[in-house]
Amino acid sequence: MLLAMSVMKLLDSILGNATGIFTVVIVLIAVLFNYFDDPDPVKYNSMAEDTKTLEENFRQQNKSCFILGASGETGRMLLQDLLGRNIFSKITLIGRRTLTFEDKANENLVQEVVDFEKLEDYAASFQGHDIGYCCLGTTKAKAGTEGFIRVDHDYVLKSAELAKAGGCAQFHLESSRGADKNSNFLYLKVKGQVEEEIEALGFDRFAIYRPGVLLVDRQESRPAEWLARKFFGAVSAVCSTAMSIPIQAVAKAMVSNTLLQPEQKTEILENKDIASLGKGAGQ
Repeated sequence: MLLAMSVMKLLDSILGNATGIFTVVIVLIAVLFNYFDDPDPVKYNSMAEDTKTLEENFRQQNKSCFILGASGETGRMLLQDLLGRNIFSKITLIGRRTLTFEDKANENLVQEVVDFEKLEDYAASFQGHDIGYCCLGTTKAKAGTEGFIRVDHDYVLKSAELAKAGGCAQFHLESSRGADKNSNFLYLKVKGQVEEEIEALGFDRFAIYRPGVLLVDRQESRPAEWLARKFFGAVSAVCSTAMSIPIQAVAKAMVSNTLLQPEQKTEILENKDIASLGKGAGQ
């Protein structure tokens, strides 16, 4: 009995020390990330006007939109937020398959099924929309190098081209923190390239969102992604960081930013900008 109690005390001591060490490590890492964090956002600290007023004014403009990638994590959240705010007279989902929903709020959605390998044949699906949201994306691990480039570059760019030709005035693109056409990392290079090429199309407004690690429990979760999300989730609990963000905040920021009048045609929202716009918006 005494031996068992001694063992229990020893284990409790070890676990206590391990927890303490882990906490200290997280705090130190959070401080380090904070040092390299994005500059404090200036334009997007808060909604300059009352959110409800902005939504009502926008609603009266009777605009329509389309969403690419509504079956993905961000796309689903984006659709949910748009339906909740009810600011568009028509929402069209463009994807490779018809999505099924249980919620009656989705009954009035229009769905266009396209073959992304032959998008030119589906130009009509991209016509007649005022605003486009693109949340398309995959990974090299899931699709291979060629598949990743085809989805994140070719599909995205061609969709933007068809949308512009179809009269779309605004294009909102979910990209990635660190996107850079000159990057040595394929993922960031492709993201940077497609940003630049879409900007060259000349939309009246082009908004680029560059979130960090998306904090979400994916339906298809790989061990490395799970570990990264748990790690950055712990860091975010200690302090705000440019390295991660809840996926709900990204979706809310995209909708909230749609309501605002930008100072320039092309705008890049880094992680802190997205967090500021997405915090409590639309609630």
